[in-house]
Amino acid sequence: MYKKYKKLLFGWLLLLFLPALSQGAFENKITISFKNEPLTSALIKLSESSGVKIGFTQSVLGNSAGKLIDLQVKNQTLSEVLDIILKPHGLTYAYVGKSVIIERAKTSAAAEAKPGPEQNNDIRIQGRVTDENKEGIPGVNIQIKGTLVGTITDKEGHYSLSAVSSKSILVFSFLGYESTEEIISARTEVNVQLRPSSNKLEELIIVGYGEQRKADLVGSVAKVNPENVKTIPEASFDTQLQGSIAGVQINGGTGIPGSNTFIRVRGATSINSSNDPLYIIDGVFVNNNSLQSVDADRTTSPLADLNPNDIENIEVLKDATAIAIYGSRGANGVIIITTKRGKFEQKPTVELSTSQGWGWAPKKWDLTTGLQHAMLVEEYRANEKLPPVFTAETRGLPQDQPTFDRQAILNRTARYQNYDASLRGGTANTSYYLGFGHSSQQGIWKPMGFSRTSFKVNIDQRINHWLTIGTSNTLSRSLRTIGRAVGSGGTGALYQASVDIPTYLPIFDQAGKPLRWVNFDNIHSLTTESDATALSNHYIGILYAEADILRNLKFRTSFSLDYNIYEENEYWNTNLLRGIANNGEAITGFTQSNYWVNEQTLRYTTSLGTNHRFALMVGTHLQGSTTSNTTSRGTNFPNNSFKLISAASNQTVRESWGKNSLASVFSRLEYNFKRKYFFEATVRADGASKFSPKNRWGYFPAIGAAWRISQESFLAQNPVISNLKLRLNYGVAGNQNGISDFAFRGLWTAGLGYPDAGTAELPGTAPFQLANPDLRWEKTSQFNLGIDLGLFKDRLSAEINLYRKYTSDALLEIAVPNYTGFRSYLSNFGEISNRGLELSVNSENIRRERFKWSTSFNISRNVNRIEVLPYPMSFEDRQFIRIEQGVSLYSYWLYKSHGVDPQTGDLIIEDVNKDGRITADDRKVVGDAWPDFFGGLTNNFTFGNFDANILFTYSFGNHLWNHNRALGEQGGRLDGNRVLFASQLDRWQKPGDVTDVPRLALKNYNTQELSRFFEDASFVRLRSFSLGYTLPQSATSRLKLPKTRLYFVGTNLWLWTRYSGADPETRIERGESQNIQGYDFASPPTPRTVQFGINLTF
Repeated sequence: MYKKYKKLLFGWLLLLFLPALSQGAFENKITISFKNEPLTSALIKLSESSGVKIGFTQSVLGNSAGKLIDLQVKNQTLSEVLDIILKPHGLTYAYVGKSVIIERAKTSAAAEAKPGPEQNNDIRIQGRVTDENKEGIPGVNIQIKGTLVGTITDKEGHYSLSAVSSKSILVFSFLGYESTEEIISARTEVNVQLRPSSNKLEELIIVGYGEQRKADLVGSVAKVNPENVKTIPEASFDTQLQGSIAGVQINGGTGIPGSNTFIRVRGATSINSSNDPLYIIDGVFVNNNSLQSVDADRTTSPLADLNPNDIENIEVLKDATAIAIYGSRGANGVIIITTKRGKFEQKPTVELSTSQGWGWAPKKWDLTTGLQHAMLVEEYRANEKLPPVFTAETRGLPQDQPTFDRQAILNRTARYQNYDASLRGGTANTSYYLGFGHSSQQGIWKPMGFSRTSFKVNIDQRINHWLTIGTSNTLSRSLRTIGRAVGSGGTGALYQASVDIPTYLPIFDQAGKPLRWVNFDNIHSLTTESDATALSNHYIGILYAEADILRNLKFRTSFSLDYNIYEENEYWNTNLLRGIANNGEAITGFTQSNYWVNEQTLRYTTSLGTNHRFALMVGTHLQGSTTSNTTSRGTNFPNNSFKLISAASNQTVRESWGKNSLASVFSRLEYNFKRKYFFEATVRADGASKFSPKNRWGYFPAIGAAWRISQESFLAQNPVISNLKLRLNYGVAGNQNGISDFAFRGLWTAGLGYPDAGTAELPGTAPFQLANPDLRWEKTSQFNLGIDLGLFKDRLSAEINLYRKYTSDALLEIAVPNYTGFRSYLSNFGEISNRGLELSVNSENIRRERFKWSTSFNISRNVNRIEVLPYPMSFEDRQFIRIEQGVSLYSYWLYKSHGVDPQTGDLIIEDVNKDGRITADDRKVVGDAWPDFFGGLTNNFTFGNFDANILFTYSFGNHLWNHNRALGEQGGRLDGNRVLFASQLDRWQKPGDVTDVPRLALKNYNTQELSRFFEDASFVRLRSFSLGYTLPQSATSRLKLPKTRLYFVGTNLWLWTRYSGADPETRIERGESQNIQGYDFASPPTPRTVQFGINLTF
């Protein structure tokens, strides 16, 4: 093992320093000749020949600009050629990053030569160019309009320009900012503040292993500005993105801080494998699988370990051309997160921020009072000809029943706290970003909570003009306080202890001692004495090196690591049912996840003339993952003060270990002609250890093209259409996520025992998994047709995408006969399709100096369908969820109810097979959890120093199985010992009553699997509202304060829905199957929150 790692380390180091064996562009040998060419022309020709940008101004060259150069050189460096050309004219040069700037030689008399008559004016202009934050911008181009005379700003944003006419106009331009013109008049100092450019087409978009201008994209890539959502008080950044991206369905859903987020990019492509997207943070491939091992009824999100305040940009790659470079890793879409970094020659900037907030449940379950409960029970018993149970001799008369509110004990006003500090900046050769954050969130249900402390270090170092190295590191420590939403066997369940117990039963006895009823824990004991936590120590880091080997040839190598230590601890004392049954019970889980990636890429760019541009990228990818887990359990403790398993008299230990690896090679070719016609081809080959050698490698190609119609002559001068582009692409991706590390192998398991001749049990092993050497890659092909439209100089822009995804060779567990000793084996059998439409619209409604208003709107529709499936598959204990050929994932298999008969008060249930009886054969698929369409609407306002953001999210056509109501409207056959929802008060009571709640009779409550509980969960939600105020610079300067912004954020402030449950976006907190979706049971709703904060920038 040691030799293996030593070879791996040696190979990586060799690749890392391989560029040092080659020379940079500055030292490349040049062969060039000049025949009586002016100095300006010679410098331009030399720049083109060497591939190095050479900057100069007419004022610096002076009279030498027209001097003729007659020279022929062979195999000399750029430095040597510049010395020959410049020294005779009193000129020199300086390296600025990867460019050369021509300067006057200060020690040369020629450098002091006065300008010729054509530049001889009596005005010298100087000034400073700043950005929207009043920070100096280096490298801004300043030119006298109509001439070649100009200069550039220094690293502080300062500039000076001699021999300028007072009638001249200065043009200031810089990438990413709007060009500005200034008339000089009689001024000698001209200071300019540049505004960020509103031309989104020139914006750089992060794509796989590189970046492209938005105008040049062939694939579908969405960019999110995290500044608009980062103040939303969510533990995990992915939940903050809800409603911001077309085609991406996001649902946090549980109201539990730090829990997993449901994300689907263009639907779901797999039945058995994972449908989660790939996450990449600063080039690090992140393992987003939940690591919990103690309790399968909850899932936690490793992504919650990342501080949202450290994020700079988020890009979502959706279609085949965009994701193909990631091969099997990108089948479900790719989310690329870029964290903040410093800039070279940037002044140090310190940012401090803090916020305090509160959250509460916007809605609780509507339960009957003690009186109402007793009356309903007695009505039910009278209808069934049963004797009353609420009598003066037994439980007391109905009118004497009290009401006890257990939900008041469960719920609380949760406290939110956030503290962030960062330092960023850079010198000529070093840039840095240092970040610290601490966040603490209480759950709205006791005792749930989440806290995170994180550190971030990003450093980039220029070793010389051709080699740069850097690193990104995130270290976080997250603590989750666990509260079990629903317990096994009725124990330890927050929901059951607060809702499933009738409200007339007291919580405490007369002495104040907690009471237990109906085999459920007392809610007070459960919220105060529960001891369950999960601690994550998580490191995400990468080390890279980039080298300019030759002209336009760049090499990059990197090694990244995602390492997580996840510890779980639970102790159930003897005041709780689970502890009583075992005289105290403790469980610990210790999981280590080690996920490393080594990559090399080589990128070459070139042009043929001015019309043809090419880019070719090739690369390799090696990854390995190991996961180990140890779970220990102890029972029968001396007392509740001893919680370590070593103190228990009964102890058991279970261990597991897994390992997998992946090797890949990939390539991408980009071509464009006149920036009007674009072509892109990608291919990737992945080899995975999860498959047998004969099927180990999968090949995933993609091809795409785009046409910028607006660049054609017939539209180039159109006053309305400023951008029109057509995109078309097709590709194939693979999937192996979600299957075990040894999926194709036959496996045995230990820990099984069998009796010997005595009473003891001997340890043994048994077959655990059938081998399948024919197992192969699950593949998803995708077609995308897209249109990008810009109107009125892109003040109104839209993007439309039509897509179809088709998955074949789906990885499924196929049932086998019981006599084999197995229930199923993994095979390729199944096909799924997704087709959909996405529309995004952005508009700048008002764009004035002091008032700006912009709007973003997106709407999406996805239709999911199972095309091929060998037999129906059901999920959950009562098989509510069922998938079969011809329906979609997340479909519900129920009895179809058609309301209540007004004459009899009984349910009308559809007799599907027409046999005159209602049996299991009458169940059918009545719908699914997918929305018909969903999206978001965002409005941003700026008025003077005020700013506001309003985000609405919506979903229509989605349904939820309301399992809480299914239980609450039956109440254990209304036996007086179970809860009753207040909706039972609307029951049928006499002929002619029109209601959807049947009469209280056994025949109407002998099943839960009724479509009446499968409710329309369409909604429109005011997801967030923020209002900020930035103190005027005049006030902060006078008071000697830093830049200060005060803000307020409210979330979930308003909701429209017809869903009767607590929240139309909620979902069950279960980890055993990704197919249990659209199921509302025992989970806290999304909290309503308010938050106040302050940001300080020094």
